[in-house]
Amino acid sequence: RMWVTVTPITLITFPAAIQSLLWERFRLPWGATLAVLTLMLGEWINRYFNFWGWTYFPITLCFPAELIPGGILLDTILMLSGSYLLTAIVGGMAWGLVFYPANWVVIAPYHVPVEYNGMLMSVAD
Repeated sequence: RMWVTVTPITLITFPAAIQSLLWERFRLPWGATLAVLTLMLGEWINRYFNFWGWTYFPITLCFPAELIPGGILLDTILMLSGSYLLTAIVGGMAWGLVFYPANWVVIAPYHVPVEYNGMLMSVAD
């Protein structure tokens, strides 16, 4: 239940660092998106080999968090403002606020009602 608060806080460090390097050295406004795509690729490799390859855990139940909309927002705010301070304040807030709605598409099928032993609950329970 802590993934909604802990995951965005810990995962913003890599996009922020790569965004800062690419913007400072080359003025390329897609550093956060590049970092997020690399993180997603690494997470999918980890999920496949460690969850499915070792334990045959269903791959539909161990999906990684969706980070791409947050990375695009960070890059867009930096490109439009050109300010690290504004990107840190507004972009960091947007990163955290868009995290749950971006992942809602993936977790929505698990919030359907199911009757189990006479009790009504969701699949997520």
